[in-house]
Amino acid sequence: MRAIVTWTDKVPERDGVKNCVYDIVFKPDGTQFVAAVGSRVLVYDAVDGDLKHSLKGHKDTLYCVAYSRDGKRFASGGADKTIIIWTSKAEGILKYSHNDAIQCLSYNSVTQQLASATASDFGLWSPEQKSVAKHKVASRILCLSWTNDGTCLTLGHFNGQISLRDKSGGEKAVIERNAPVWSIQWNPSRDEVSDILAVACWDQTLSFYELAGQQMQQVGRDKQLGFDPCCARHFSNGEYLCISGSDRKASLWTKEGVRLTSIAEREDWVWTCVPRPNQNFVALGCNDGTITMYKLNFANVHGIYKDRYAYRDYMTDVVVQQMQTEQKLTIKCRDYVKKIAIYKDRLAVQLPDKINIYELPAEDSQEMAYRHREKLSLSVESNILVVLSMNFLLAVEKKLKLFTFQGVAEREWTFTSVIKCVKPFGGPAGREGLLVGMEDGQVCKIFVDNSFPIPLVKHKARVRCLDMNASKTKIAVVDSDSTVSIYELKGKSAKLMYEEPNATAVAWNSDVDDMLCFSGNGLLSIKTANFPLHVQRHQGNVVGFKGSTIFSVHLVNMQMIDVPQSATLYRYLEKREFAAAYGVACLGVTESDWKQLALEALRALQLDIARKAFVRLRDIGYIELVGRIETARKQAGHDDHVLVATILAYQGKFQEAAKLFCKANRVEKAIEMFTDLRKWEEARQFAHTANAEQAQELVRRQAVWAEETNNLASASETYLAAGDYLKAIHILGEQNWHDKLIAVVRTLNNSQSAELQACLRYFEKAKAHDYAKEVLLKLGDIQGLLQLNLEANKWNDALQLIETHPEYAPQVYLPYAQWLVENDRFEEAQEAYKAAGQSSKSLELLRTLTHNAVLENRYEAAGHYLWLLAKETLMAVGDRPTNQDVEAFFKYRRMADQYYSYQSIHKYTDEPFTALTPDTVFNISRFLLSWLIKDEAPYGISKAYCIFAMAKQAKTLGANKLARFALEKLSLYKVPLSWQEQVDMFALSIRSRAFNDADELLPSCFRCQTINPLVNQAGDRCIACAHPMMRSFCNFELLPLVQFQPSRDVSPQDAVALIRRDPPPKKPRGRPAPSNPWQSDGPDVQTLMLGGEDQSDLGMLDIDDPFTKAMLDFEPSGIFTPTIADRHMLLSMEKNDIFIVKWPSPSLPWEFYRNMLPDVPVVLCHECNHFFHEEDWELAVMQKKQCPFCTVQTDGSSNGCVAHFPPESETGMSM
Repeated sequence: MRAIVTWTDKVPERDGVKNCVYDIVFKPDGTQFVAAVGSRVLVYDAVDGDLKHSLKGHKDTLYCVAYSRDGKRFASGGADKTIIIWTSKAEGILKYSHNDAIQCLSYNSVTQQLASATASDFGLWSPEQKSVAKHKVASRILCLSWTNDGTCLTLGHFNGQISLRDKSGGEKAVIERNAPVWSIQWNPSRDEVSDILAVACWDQTLSFYELAGQQMQQVGRDKQLGFDPCCARHFSNGEYLCISGSDRKASLWTKEGVRLTSIAEREDWVWTCVPRPNQNFVALGCNDGTITMYKLNFANVHGIYKDRYAYRDYMTDVVVQQMQTEQKLTIKCRDYVKKIAIYKDRLAVQLPDKINIYELPAEDSQEMAYRHREKLSLSVESNILVVLSMNFLLAVEKKLKLFTFQGVAEREWTFTSVIKCVKPFGGPAGREGLLVGMEDGQVCKIFVDNSFPIPLVKHKARVRCLDMNASKTKIAVVDSDSTVSIYELKGKSAKLMYEEPNATAVAWNSDVDDMLCFSGNGLLSIKTANFPLHVQRHQGNVVGFKGSTIFSVHLVNMQMIDVPQSATLYRYLEKREFAAAYGVACLGVTESDWKQLALEALRALQLDIARKAFVRLRDIGYIELVGRIETARKQAGHDDHVLVATILAYQGKFQEAAKLFCKANRVEKAIEMFTDLRKWEEARQFAHTANAEQAQELVRRQAVWAEETNNLASASETYLAAGDYLKAIHILGEQNWHDKLIAVVRTLNNSQSAELQACLRYFEKAKAHDYAKEVLLKLGDIQGLLQLNLEANKWNDALQLIETHPEYAPQVYLPYAQWLVENDRFEEAQEAYKAAGQSSKSLELLRTLTHNAVLENRYEAAGHYLWLLAKETLMAVGDRPTNQDVEAFFKYRRMADQYYSYQSIHKYTDEPFTALTPDTVFNISRFLLSWLIKDEAPYGISKAYCIFAMAKQAKTLGANKLARFALEKLSLYKVPLSWQEQVDMFALSIRSRAFNDADELLPSCFRCQTINPLVNQAGDRCIACAHPMMRSFCNFELLPLVQFQPSRDVSPQDAVALIRRDPPPKKPRGRPAPSNPWQSDGPDVQTLMLGGEDQSDLGMLDIDDPFTKAMLDFEPSGIFTPTIADRHMLLSMEKNDIFIVKWPSPSLPWEFYRNMLPDVPVVLCHECNHFFHEEDWELAVMQKKQCPFCTVQTDGSSNGCVAHFPPESETGMSM
């Protein structure tokens, strides 16, 4: 430490009397201080010592001054027994007095109370109080001090007592000392665990007390001062004490009472020494009236070796810091540390009277565990301390002394000038080498085992600092002119390489030979080889340089500065020195810098450096590239241009790479590169110089890329351009772009079957029937087209197709029939089955439909299906049916009639309302019961329903006998409970009527004119001639039809021809018309005769007609025999009265019927061969445009007589 006088002022004598400076106090902010000099209060500027104020107010000598903690006021007191309180602007605001001279003053740092002490009492004043509280004491008070928290006031007495008081002045504790207590002060640091009081007594001792509750305990032993202390004051941080007194000196002590060094020595007693708040300045006030301000420069006592740094802390401690891990170890020496040296595992600490040697367990130990090795009693005022593995050295002026760790002086070197710096540069243990720099500029090299120094450099100025590089080929010298000079060592001579200004300290990089750094003038400069300097602002002195970290000391703080090595790296790259660039990069550069080094080395084909750099980057892709390039370079005939182009391509410099590929006549490589990059335009530019195959491959790869990136529209177009139709078709098909796909189909020719088949599959999958049809037509695949129509249910197209290709008909009709069945078009399905040659399936379908209709009570539909089944049964056997077939036909036909008629009975009995007239229900029930009363009823037809309906209508119409018969039959059946009461009532009521049937209800046979019963249990036929009762299949009334057959010599066709001829004129029937149509039948009756017939002739048979004669001529046998009509009879018949029934099979004979009453119009349906009243027929046709029974469509324009008999080729009549 060194103390420098910043300013001094000597207060002049007044009236021949010296003005003694008894007390000084700083303003808390340190900008000014107040001194008690003579009877004046002097206010000084603390920075430059200007006297700001000289305050008058006291009449006698001032002994003490005090400043409040807030800096707003200060107080002064002295021999005039008066205390004056001043503002910070030097204005007096308050005055009060004691009975004795004021010895000392002290402000409470918390409550702003002012404590004042005299020989007999002490007072407490605060701004809030109007009076001063005073307390008597037994002995003179020499000093005062408040604790940091302002709760306790400590008094130092002349009799050696130390009194501890509370804020109100009450005594809490007393400590007895052996001499007057001249100065006391509590440590101001708030970081201390407890309050520590420093006590300076005139028994020449310094002692410390700790406040523990209400008591004070001494800490440690008394420290001998060797003089009478007048003042003891702490620095602001509480680490140091400044003590002055009768020895005319001011000295620096630690807070534990360890004397460090002298601050200053004056010519008279130093009554007061006060540190400036928060700064390293000390103001001294002397007995001779001088006031002096000293600046304390605490020198950096430190040492560094690689990443271990040792420095002095609080003047008595040594801290060893591991820079990388920031571990710290504190060694408490409890004495003033003068010098520190560190080398490998050794640490040397020089104290005022001894040197301590410490060591680590091992040189490379990462543990901060220095143990004490040697303690040497050696008091030498040296300039430099250096420690080595087995020795330490002390530089004393011109001599350099070598000692062993046992304190034995082993060797000494004497130089011609004062030694300014010593730098060890390594070597074996006990044979280390050192550089020695001297004041005259001489630089020598010595070895500890050699007594002769080796001169290296004769520098032009005083050497301040020096260092040697790792390879020991260069040294750097910093001189007193702040210039760093670099010398290259060649043998025993040294050559100056260059010089740089602004240097106060220098350090070579321990990892890089050609790199050093130096600091000075607020700058940090880094020099590498002969490259330009890299300069940055920095405060501090460099002490070491390792890798990319510079160690710098600023004041007492060690800083680690990470140096960017990028600039150096790029300069090496510019010079193509890749090995050196790699070495710099290893010191620490950014990832981008590593990438640049790796790429530059790779482009220069420095593959070893490139690989190392890429390994650092963990770039697997480039590492593999380096491996491939190495392999390629080992092959014969390799071209470096191609390799470099490949590297450029990896770097993204594709145009440069392409040009190099072309330069090496490898155009295909350029195309491949741009293709991989999907840069199709660039690839096409280079493809112009390639062959056609390569150009085609380029287009194909472009299509593949477009497909991979889901740009399917572009991919399909590109595939088409490349001629790869199949891939384009797959893309279009998968995306359902059928319009584009059919456009492709239209560009294909018939020979490209694979492509057309692929298109067809997509169209079929998407059910795009029209497009698929177009493809099949282009392929000429009739079978496929037919299958397509079948799968798409395009039956019209399929049927049209088999018209031109009938060989495929069996494949169409069967699925068509099945489809018709699924869509409830059963009659068409039945026809389709027939067309497919599946008569058995047709019949089975009709049976199923019939059964289902019966189950669903759709009896009319069941009758329709049975009629169809009858026709199919007969037609299925061809032209020669067997008797069984014919019987089956008529059986199904009769069942069809029965189901058809039963529909009305079922509705009548089950539904609450019916549109049928009683006559219709009566006729239908008689028709059914004529066939069913003795035989078993078909499935679903209830005889009870029929009998019940007939009984009701018989009663209604007056057929009492038949009603009774029906009720007797009904009693044999189990009827529904809902009928039972009604049936019983019928039975009772019918018995009250006559047992007969109304005559007008009894049917008459139109052949034999026999009156028949209402119900013929043998069947619906005549009881006499067995002629079938021909009924209208709407209301089931009898029709005037008589069956006949031509004679054997007349074929059916000839018979038709004869009938169609105009008959010969007939003789007039009856009398001619009278001349006077009015006749008198009585006195009051007149009759008008119209025409030539008598009314009695209307509706009567023509007895003269040959056919009528033949018809009436028969023998009753119970078996019906048709009337035989010869040619004459046939020729005499009216064609409009003749009806021909033609059955579905040509093997069945035609049946001829004659309307015996032409006035009763009859209609025949040639499809089902049923007869109808013309009125009923016309009503049905008007409603549904079809036959009521067989549902064949008709317009009702023909009545079905011979005049409209269809040709033989037709199966039904033309309606």
